[in-house]
Amino acid sequence: MKLCRFQAKEKAAAQSEVMQGVISGDTVRQISGDMLGKWEATSRSWPLADVKLLTPVAPSKIVCLGRNYADHAAEFNNAPPKEPLIFLKPPSSLIATGETIELLPEVQRIDFEGELAAIISRPCHMLRDGDDYRPYIAGYTLLNDVSARDYQAFDKQWTRAKSFDTFCPLGPVMETEFDVASGTIETLLNGVRKQYAPFTDLLFPMDVIIPYISRVMTLLPGDVIATGTPAGVGPFKAGDVVEIVVPGIGTLRNPAVNRVV
Repeated sequence: MKLCRFQAKEKAAAQSEVMQGVISGDTVRQISGDMLGKWEATSRSWPLADVKLLTPVAPSKIVCLGRNYADHAAEFNNAPPKEPLIFLKPPSSLIATGETIELLPEVQRIDFEGELAAIISRPCHMLRDGDDYRPYIAGYTLLNDVSARDYQAFDKQWTRAKSFDTFCPLGPVMETEFDVASGTIETLLNGVRKQYAPFTDLLFPMDVIIPYISRVMTLLPGDVIATGTPAGVGPFKAGDVVEIVVPGIGTLRNPAVNRVV
C-alpha cells in the first residue's frame, strides 16, 4: 500500500493544506488519522496528476549508513566496516520528488547516491540483537544521499558535505508492504543506469541496522533510516536528472540546477 503526504495543485503552495493520502492507480484518496499508525480513507480524492507529492514524512532526524555495500566501500578504496557506520543528515536538507537539487558553484564534484530508506512507525529504543524490528517499520521509501566530495575530502568527516539544503531527496511514497529481501535498486543519470544492486548485498541488513541505531539514539515516529548505497556513485551537473528506482515502491526523480548566490 502506497501512502503519501501531498498538496492539491489548484491552490498556491503556501495556501494549500498538507494532507495524507493513499494512492490507488492514478488516484489519491485523502486519509484521516495517522499514516504511521491507524488511519481510514475519507471521501475526498484527486487525480494523481492534480497533486504535488511532498516528502512521505517530516522526520526529526535522518540516520544514514555509510559503506553498507562492499562494492561501494571498494570503489573508494575503503575496507568494509566491522559494524554499522552511521551519520546524520539534517531535515532541512529534504526535498520531495520533482523538486530541484541545488548544486554549489564552488564544489567541483557533487555525487548522487541512491538508497533504500526505512520509515520508523513508533518510538524505538534499546532493542537487543535478535529482537523483532519489524513492528517499528511503517514502510519504505527512496533517498538520494547527495554528497559534496570536495568538502568530504577536506573536512575528513561527512557532516558539511551531506547537509546542504536540497541534498536529501526523499520519496515518492511510503510503501507499507515492501519485501526488502527480494528487492533491487538502480540509479539512472539522464536515463542511463549508473547503479544497480539487490538488497541481499547489504552488509548489515535491517535486523542489524534498527537495533544498532536504537542503542545509540531513540528513533521517533517518522524518522528515516537510509540503508546505504551500492557501487556506481558519480558526479552530476546542472541540467542532469537523477532517478532512483525500486520496483514496488516507485521512482524518485530530481533535476539539478546551479544554486543562485
